[in-house]
Amino acid sequence: MTKQRRLVYDIISRAPEHHTAEEIYDIAKEQMPSLARGTVYRNLGILAEEGKIQRLEMPCAPARYDRNSRPHPHLVCQECGQVEDMTMPEGLLDPLTAGLGITGYDLKLFYVCAQCRAQERRTLNESSTGKPENAPRHPQV
Repeated sequence: MTKQRRLVYDIISRAPEHHTAEEIYDIAKEQMPSLARGTVYRNLGILAEEGKIQRLEMPCAPARYDRNSRPHPHLVCQECGQVEDMTMPEGLLDPLTAGLGITGYDLKLFYVCAQCRAQERRTLNESSTGKPENAPRHPQV
């Protein structure tokens, strides 16, 4: 494995997030300033083809990369785009896939994450009261 490919792989392996290629490039560039963007993209493709990482296609957004290359579901926030791994009970898909020769799947569940829901509540509160949520309810005299 080339040192560039090792660097890209290590970034993905250590990251708890599912980074985009551009994010991976930015991190890699800090550690290896001479690294070209095309080298990162090429190595991401090779690592995904080799089954060492998983490329997650996102609707209307850049692909993300996952260190877990085995098929598993993901939660995708439709507000901020955050992607999280999701655990699924063993055998849940068995009745759906029985006898079909399924070799893999790409299951994404779209939702609004806790941070975005909290932000929406703050925004609604501010618009209904005309004050920021943390503002005192009664003016200090």
